[in-house]
Amino acid sequence: MTVYIIDEHPLVRQALVMLVQHIRPGVRVAELTQLIGLEQLVAARGVPELFCLDQNLPGTQGASGVRHIKALYPGVPLAVISAADDEELEAQCMEAGADIYLEKNTSAAEVDAALRAVLTPETVPGELTGGLKPEARLSKRQQQLIAMLDEGLSNRDIAERLGITEHTVKVHLWRLFRRIGVKSRTQALHYARLNGLLYH
Repeated sequence: MTVYIIDEHPLVRQALVMLVQHIRPGVRVAELTQLIGLEQLVAARGVPELFCLDQNLPGTQGASGVRHIKALYPGVPLAVISAADDEELEAQCMEAGADIYLEKNTSAAEVDAALRAVLTPETVPGELTGGLKPEARLSKRQQQLIAMLDEGLSNRDIAERLGITEHTVKVHLWRLFRRIGVKSRTQALHYARLNGLLYH
């Protein structure tokens, strides 16, 4: 398994390589400066475990890079690293299939936490046995998130209520969505209603 870091800026790539190797010592990392040649590199370097993608690569626009990678490797987690603090662009990337959207001015600690969530996902006995009720598969924090999503709270609102950063909220939401097999807030609420998670 290999982590692929796709960014045209050497310092950004170097920082991401260091973070990934800190989280997973010994993990294989492959670097690219553009999307051209990705398939050939994957064939040579091994099955992808994670993509870290610069949102503003040459030859890409908006979320086109995300769509390109997800079309080739739909089941592989993808973290967008963007220089833009743009909620609309973030929404486009997430809708296109990105799992996490991080701004380049995010602190190293927050990027570390986000990538750690992707590279070391939680495991829950209920997921392995399939024998527990849906609510038993969720942590207390995840059940809190479901309730807050139902209230219509934004990431900023959730962060203020829980006393954490917005990026930490994104990590928690990523874990929640991955846990229940959805890609959006709307899908998460639909799942919650179907499974009685909002009516305790």
